[in-house]
Amino acid sequence: MDKALHCTIGKVTIEKLTSIRSKMHDDTATAEDRQFAVLLQEIEALAKNRLSVVANENEFSKGRAVWVERTSDSHFPHIRLHGGALDEDTVRS
Repeated sequence: MDKALHCTIGKVTIEKLTSIRSKMHDDTATAEDRQFAVLLQEIEALAKNRLSVVANENEFSKGRAVWVERTSDSHFPHIRLHGGALDEDTVRS
């Protein structure tokens, strides 16, 4: 997929989540709406986590101090456990 399609998928996902949240606020959401909201919220959280992975690794590669919860010197396990990384997310230095 190309970047424009990815961006469009993300925008549509957030628009749909916003719409469902509005329905939930107005107490007009169906059970199906609520199930979709859970899925869309998970997608949103994972996307935000991926962006945090990139930002964190970028800062680390520049030698800057970053917050990490490590079990070794070569991995960011807290990120991997939450599904944010695309691969084994070894530290890139």
